[in-house]
Amino acid sequence: MIEVKDLLVAYFSMEIGINANIPTYSGGLGVLAGDTLRSAADLELPIIGLTLLYKKGYFKQKIDEHGHQKEEEVIWDPNKFMTPLSDIVHVNIEGRDVKVKAWVYKFQGVTKRENYILFLDTDLPENSEYDRNITQYLYGSDDKYRLAQEMILGIGGVKMLECIGCDNLRKYHMNEGHSALLTLELLRRFNKADDQIQEVRNKCVFTTHTPVPAGHDQFPRHMAESMLQHYLTDKLKEEIFLDNKLNMTYLGLRFSEHINGVAKKHGEVSRTMFPGYHIESITNGIHSGFWTAPDMKELFDKYLPGWEADPFSLRYVLSIPKEEVWNAHTKSKKNLINYVNKTHNLDMSEDVFTIGFARRAATYKRGDMLFTDINKLMRIADKFKGIQIIYAGKAHPKDWEGKQVIKRIIEKMNSVKHKIKVCYLENYNIEVAKKLVSGVDIWLNTPMRPQEASGTSGMKAAHNGIPQFSVLDGWWIEGHIENITGWSIGAHPDTSKENIHQEDVEDLYDKLEYIILPRFYNQRDQWIDTMRHSIAINGSFFNTHRMVQQYVLNAYFE
Repeated sequence: MIEVKDLLVAYFSMEIGINANIPTYSGGLGVLAGDTLRSAADLELPIIGLTLLYKKGYFKQKIDEHGHQKEEEVIWDPNKFMTPLSDIVHVNIEGRDVKVKAWVYKFQGVTKRENYILFLDTDLPENSEYDRNITQYLYGSDDKYRLAQEMILGIGGVKMLECIGCDNLRKYHMNEGHSALLTLELLRRFNKADDQIQEVRNKCVFTTHTPVPAGHDQFPRHMAESMLQHYLTDKLKEEIFLDNKLNMTYLGLRFSEHINGVAKKHGEVSRTMFPGYHIESITNGIHSGFWTAPDMKELFDKYLPGWEADPFSLRYVLSIPKEEVWNAHTKSKKNLINYVNKTHNLDMSEDVFTIGFARRAATYKRGDMLFTDINKLMRIADKFKGIQIIYAGKAHPKDWEGKQVIKRIIEKMNSVKHKIKVCYLENYNIEVAKKLVSGVDIWLNTPMRPQEASGTSGMKAAHNGIPQFSVLDGWWIEGHIENITGWSIGAHPDTSKENIHQEDVEDLYDKLEYIILPRFYNQRDQWIDTMRHSIAINGSFFNTHRMVQQYVLNAYFE
C-alpha cells in the first residue's frame, strides 16, 4: 500500500492539518505541518508524515451572546478519508503493552507524486478502555494522558515505520518536542553502536516553536519513570531528566544534530533560553497554492504560469496591472462578506475597510488591543467611510484567561456595533481561514514581543495581497518594509521602553487614522502598490517550498 523504498525523512508532529474535514489540528503548528508535507510532495521529496488519529478532534467552538466559549465534541469517520493498515505494533506504557494501528492518508503534489501520512490509533478492542481513548482527543485530559499520547507518537511512530519497512530512514524530524520520545526507540535500535547517542543524533532534526517557557511539555520524573519503565536504563535516566523532570524540549535538543527555531528572532530567543546548544533558524512559510484564493490564483495563472510549483516567481506580480489585482481582491472580499452576512445575519459591505484578526485566544497575543479605547476607535471610523472588524479564534478548553480574552472582545464589539460593523466568527478552521485571509483589507497582529515565535497567518494574507499591520515580532521583523509591505505597531523589538503596551496602542490608532485609512480610501493607487509588494516580496519568500528546501540543504542532507 505504501511505497517505502525511496522514503528518506519521517516528519513527526502532534497535529497535522491537511484537510478541513480531518480535524486533527488545533492551529498554527498543525497547519504548518500540513503545508510542509504538501510542499514536500510538490517538490517530489520522499517525506512521510506521522501524527495521531483524533477521532473526537480538538473541539467545535460555540460562542454565546455574552462571549462565553462552549466546547462541543467533533466526531468524524476516518474511513471516508484514509485506509487502515493491517500492521500492529506495541508500545509499553506503565508495564502493559498497548496495541497501535495506523491509517494511511494519500495526497498528491502538483506533479502527481503521492506522499503519505500515517495516523496512529489505539482504538482497538484488544486494548483497555483507557488505552483505547489515548488517541481520541487532541491535547486532552491530564499530564498522564498527554505523556501516553507522546509515547504513542514517538515510540509507536518509529515502531510502525519499522514495521512497514521504513527502517533505514535518513532523518527523523521532530516538529516540536511532543514527538521527542522517538529518540528512546532509536537508542534501542543503536544499542550496539560504539557511540549510541551520536548515532541517534546523526538521525534527528528538531524544530522548536515556542519562546514561552510554559509552552514546553514537562512531566514529573516519578510519572515519567513509571510510564516509561520499559524503555529506561540507569544510564539513560542520567541523560534525559533535567531538574527532576522529563522536559520534552531538552530531550529533542539533547539527541538532535540539527536544531532550529522558526524565525530569525526566534532563533536568537531560543539560543538565550537553551544556552549550550547550536540553534539555527529556518523561518516558517505557508503553502502558496493551498492558501491563495481562487480569484487570485486565476490571476497568477494568467500572468505567472507555473507559480504554484515555483512560488519564487510571485516576485513578478509587480508587472500585473493594478486594476486586475484589485478586481481579484474584490471578488475574494465579496466571498468573505457574503459568508459573514449569511452565517451571522449581518449587513457588512464590500466597500468598507475591513480589518481581520484570527489566531488562538491567548493573553500574550493581545487580541483585545484594538478595542483598548473604543471611543477613539469609533471616532476614527466616523472620520472616514467606516471600519468593519472580523475576528476569529479558539481558546484552549482549559485556558480560562484565553476564554476571558474572547469574552472581552465580544463585550467590546457589542459596545461599538452601533458605529462599527463587527463579527466574531465561530469555530475557526482551515476553510474559514481561507476566506478570512483573502477577503479582509488588512491583517492585524498584536503579540507581546518577543513571544510570537513566527506566526503564519500574515503570510497567508500576504499571498492574497493583504498588507500586514503588526507588532515587529516573529516573521514580520523579516517581512516588514514600512509603507511597502505593510505597517509596524510600536517600537522596534530591540528598543527597551517602559509601558510599551500603551505605546503600541497609541501607535496602532495613529497609523490607522493618519496613514492606513487615508491610503485605502483616498489613495487607492498607492494602496494597490502595497498589495502587490506584499505578494511580490513576502509571498515569494515566506512559503513552505523555500522552507522545505532550506531543511533539505541545512538539515536533511548536510
